[in-house]
Amino acid sequence: MSSKDWIEKDFYAVLGVDKAASADDVKKAYRKVARESHPDHNPGDPKAEERFKAASEAYNVLSDSGRRREYDEMRSLFGSGAFRRNARGGGQPGGMPFDVSDMFGGAGGGDRRFGGAGFQDLFSSIFSGGQAGGQAAPRGPARGRDVETEVALDFGDAVRGVTLPLTLRAPGVCDTCHGNGAKPGTQPRTCPVCHGAGVTTRDQGSFSFSEPCRNCQGVGTVVEEKCPECQGSGGVTKTRTMNVRFPAGVADGQRIRLAGRGEPGERGGPAGDLFVHVKVRPDELFGRTGDDLSLTVPVTFAEAVLGTDLRVPTLDGAVTLRVPPGTPSGRVLRARGKGVVRRDGQAGDLLVTLDVVVPARLSDEARAALESFAEQTPPAAREHLDARVRRVG
Repeated sequence: MSSKDWIEKDFYAVLGVDKAASADDVKKAYRKVARESHPDHNPGDPKAEERFKAASEAYNVLSDSGRRREYDEMRSLFGSGAFRRNARGGGQPGGMPFDVSDMFGGAGGGDRRFGGAGFQDLFSSIFSGGQAGGQAAPRGPARGRDVETEVALDFGDAVRGVTLPLTLRAPGVCDTCHGNGAKPGTQPRTCPVCHGAGVTTRDQGSFSFSEPCRNCQGVGTVVEEKCPECQGSGGVTKTRTMNVRFPAGVADGQRIRLAGRGEPGERGGPAGDLFVHVKVRPDELFGRTGDDLSLTVPVTFAEAVLGTDLRVPTLDGAVTLRVPPGTPSGRVLRARGKGVVRRDGQAGDLLVTLDVVVPARLSDEARAALESFAEQTPPAAREHLDARVRRVG
């Protein structure tokens, strides 16, 4: 939601409560409006759906004490409908509603007069708690950025778990200047423009606007003699290798978070996180659905009819499965506990699908035996199909 919405929308009126309403009153009012306008109770009514969305939006702001306080301050500062413009953009009452974002080159863009700050950035600075006297608080430690990478695992390694070395190329602290950007033997000096704050503040009528200091690029210090290794940036691209433990049962598409293994922070701030996206290579035999493994095993017609004992592979050995006599093609046999081991120590199953193979060619002896078998075997139960054929034919 943009700051413009906060000015133009009266969330109290949407819920039908007074500005001084308590949190309980806000909750009760929201439940009442939501119950009356819920799409399930008003199928095909677009107006009810809009009321429901507006109530949810209003409650999202007013139910949070911090956001409600900022909303009240912003509405009090600008006033609901207090800004108006005429057809030529003047500040006279009446005419078209005044779009505050016009002052800054549109809601999505920025105006160079305010350091490229857009509409949202403007109000972030208004409520950012800057110090009096035109100076913002000095910039403290900043958390490093998160890093993402992708790793391909073999099917068996993903099921059993594995530890692999992971090599990354990512920004890191310069070892020559230890991150301050200055030539060894020298030190950065405090920026004379922002006096170390990293931001400058300028007055624009009734408002004060803060922006990153252009002299020091928001760092708060200026490097006179730059480090020859990093050219004053304080950071270099490094190649680092770490051992990453992938837990047993990690699935294709899963994302693993390694806290504090991302880019280092600035000015002593904590490092970001490393997110590893897992891609699992398919196995030539086994498939996987959740914690269950799957395997397709071909059997002969005789084995399906007479029954047999099958010796089938698993990821850690082999098991024997009993095929009952008269087993149809496609039947699934279950080997319990031979699937993926979960974190609680329990394991999924191995699901074995039987595929009855029909030979393309037969020897004379086999054909004669099969014809003899067919003569002594009752026909398949197709009476319901034959009856339909007779009716339509």
